[in-house]
Amino acid sequence: MSNYFAHDTAVVDAGCIIGEGTKIWHFSHIMAGCEIGDACNIGQNVVISPAVKLGRNVKIQNNVSVYTGVICEDDVFLGPSMVFTNVINPRSHVNRKSQYATTYVRKGASIGANATVVCGNEIGEYALIGAGAVVTKNVKPYALVIGNPARQTGWVSEYGHKLSFDKAGDAVCPETGQRYHLSDGEVKRLS
Repeated sequence: MSNYFAHDTAVVDAGCIIGEGTKIWHFSHIMAGCEIGDACNIGQNVVISPAVKLGRNVKIQNNVSVYTGVICEDDVFLGPSMVFTNVINPRSHVNRKSQYATTYVRKGASIGANATVVCGNEIGEYALIGAGAVVTKNVKPYALVIGNPARQTGWVSEYGHKLSFDKAGDAVCPETGQRYHLSDGEVKRLS
C-alpha cells in the first residue's frame, strides 16, 4: 500500500520516490527517477520529468510541466500553466539532453499563473514571480518581479505581502509582524 494518493487517471512510473501524504490528481504523469517530497499537491495535467526534485509541501497547479533540471525546495508554489524550460537553444533536429540547465526554485518561492522561467536561473527564497512574467535572470530572495522581461518592483514578506521599508531599511509584514531589513540590495528577515 502506498503512502500517497494518485487519482485513477494519473500515471506513476516505476522508480519514483513519492513522499507521504502527497496527492497526484487527474491526468498527471510522474516519470521514473523523480523525487517528490512529503505533503505535495500535484494538480491536474501535470508532468514531472525524470531527475526532477521537489521538496516538502510543494504545490503545483494545473497544466504545469516540470522538466528535467528543475529543483524546487520546500514550500514552493507553481501557479496554473506556468512554464519551465530546460535547454537554452532547443532544436527538434539536435539532441541536447546532455545540455539541460539546472533551475533552482528556493524555499517558499511562488511563481504566478502563465509565468515562464528560462532555464539556468535561480529563484531566491520567498521571491514572488507575478502572473505572466518571463524570468530571464536570477531573482533575489524576497524579490517581487513582474513583466516581460521580468523586472523587480519591490520586496515581499514570507507571507507574500509587499514590504515598505523606512529610512533605516526596516519593514514589518502586516499579517505576521515579522520584521525585515534591507541593506545593500538584499533583504533579510530579522529573528
